[in-house]
Amino acid sequence: MVDNAHPEFASASTRDRVEELRLLFSISQILDQSLDIKQTLQPVLDAVVDGLGMSRGAITLLNRQSGEIITEAAFGLTESQRQRGRYMVGEGITGKVVQTGKPMVIPDIGQESSFLDRTGARQAIEKAATSFICVPVKIGNETIGTFSVDRPAAQQDLLEEDVRLLSIVSSLIAQAVKLRQTVMEEKRFLEEENTRLQEELRERFRPSNIIGSSNAMQAVFDMIAQVSKSEATVLIRGESGTGKELVAQAIHFNSHRSKKPFIKVNCAALPETVIESELFGHEKGAFTGAIATRKGRFELANGGTIFLDEIGDLSATTQVKLLRVLQEKEFERVGGNETIRTNVRVITATNKNLEEDIGTGDFREDLYYRLNVFPIHIPPLRERKSDILLLADHFIEKYSQQNHTSIRRISTPAIDLLMNYHWPGNVRELENCVERAVLLSVDEVIHSHHLPPSLQSAESTDTRLHSSLQEALDNLERELLLDALKSTKGNMARAARLLGVTERIMGLRVQKHDIDPRHYRS
Repeated sequence: MVDNAHPEFASASTRDRVEELRLLFSISQILDQSLDIKQTLQPVLDAVVDGLGMSRGAITLLNRQSGEIITEAAFGLTESQRQRGRYMVGEGITGKVVQTGKPMVIPDIGQESSFLDRTGARQAIEKAATSFICVPVKIGNETIGTFSVDRPAAQQDLLEEDVRLLSIVSSLIAQAVKLRQTVMEEKRFLEEENTRLQEELRERFRPSNIIGSSNAMQAVFDMIAQVSKSEATVLIRGESGTGKELVAQAIHFNSHRSKKPFIKVNCAALPETVIESELFGHEKGAFTGAIATRKGRFELANGGTIFLDEIGDLSATTQVKLLRVLQEKEFERVGGNETIRTNVRVITATNKNLEEDIGTGDFREDLYYRLNVFPIHIPPLRERKSDILLLADHFIEKYSQQNHTSIRRISTPAIDLLMNYHWPGNVRELENCVERAVLLSVDEVIHSHHLPPSLQSAESTDTRLHSSLQEALDNLERELLLDALKSTKGNMARAARLLGVTERIMGLRVQKHDIDPRHYRS
């Protein structure tokens, strides 16, 4: 197309290379200003049009989903004209450049039928003196848009100079787009990974993952949901092995503090001499062995949650300091004078009857009321027997994976034993029993004999009584009579008093069992 140069076209001249370098440097600076490429397109276009003395310009981008080429930045066009600058791939000069990935030059747009002037910005009188240049914006072999300009009509060598410079600018735009795509993809990946990890953490500790479908556990789930989003102090009560720590974790990881620390302290496991240092920290030299300053659990949990298990075992001195933390949100390290402020949510748990301990003076009443703001009672396993098989299935799957074995089912006699046992150790005891059974199974089935002796019944061990109740009572009565006569050396009167019966009853019972008292006289 450039071979048919119009005789009115301006003569070619060599553009000042220094000005070109300044222009390209300015464009690179503009592209570095923002990660949003669409925010930099208009300043880039303005710089090129102004630097090269062009009358109009446009930068388009291809929408991969719709296949439409949309004008994202324009110079010399009204807003309505810019909005009309839309093309399909292969349509008009812009569409052909996107389709072929090659630049196109129209020396005289008035003589080119394929020039659509979709925007309607060129007047008929103006077209005769206007050249049009359109170069692709490419990432690798993929064309993602175009850079086009209107310029005063010129001869071929100057048009080729413009094509060269615009191609360089388009390459800079493409590199910026590619860089931003890489950055955005990495950012998106990190956000997705972070979201996935957060969801995995929430999934692991959310209330619905505390296994149970019984009405008693549904009530617990409802209370967890109510208190999680608040700042209330929670007191979790229940027998040992019911899962109090799991409830505390569920509350924390479903609260707005979920991204902050969750610190656990077992108050019963720490001696009274070190519990204060563990909770509040100590200064260097505070006591023998304190060779450095150490932060306590309350400092480590700042912004998050601290879980104090077995709170009923705290000493009276530590109870006083804990009460201050709850009331004033401040404390001092052992051996220190500096007051430390803390922002910690406190969740406690106990299997003791704190009300009885208050009555005996073992637990402070004012601390109890500070802790008992929102109590949650975890029912023992014997009160939620409908959950036993759900829990057993969960533990079977867990320990089957850990021990690289396969358990397909639980036998009916084993199920009967699990359902009839009173579970004094609750869920923890059930987990231990299932782990043992998984290790003992050799045929992918958990049988009743794989369960501990404490779960066995008379039927499962074939130790049933082989006598009637009356026979058992008669045997016991005979043994008591013989023991009494041995102790009294056959004295019926003394034996009757020893057993708490009359001499007449004693005589009838001896006669019934055909016992001769004379055999026991010395």
